[in-house]
Amino acid sequence: MEYRVEAPIYMQVIRDIKKRIVRRQLLPGEKLPSNRELAVLYKVNPNTAARIYKEMEAEGYCYTKRGLGTFITEDEKMQEELRKEMAEALLSGFIKEMLDLGFSKNEIITRIEAFDEEEEL
Repeated sequence: MEYRVEAPIYMQVIRDIKKRIVRRQLLPGEKLPSNRELAVLYKVNPNTAARIYKEMEAEGYCYTKRGLGTFITEDEKMQEELRKEMAEALLSGFIKEMLDLGFSKNEIITRIEAFDEEEEL
């Protein structure tokens, strides 16, 4: 994973893990790597790995069983809620930036439709 300078590394790793949850690469109840394994996987400091799980647990995306490890929250609805939350954040940022550039709502829609046709997403 390549890290960007505009966001803290732990936040970028959390975002990557959330994406994996949304794409169902990580399923409810699935065991996550240990702190040490996570640190190696993402090439981060072990303290950063611990912070990642602490933040995710505070947000309700995972939980820790003492002596067993950290697991994805078993709530089946969480994946869909997270998907909607991430989409809204992306759209909100995109729309704000487009409005800041002086585009109207209709111009934004037109640009999206034109991009879709040109790029064949």
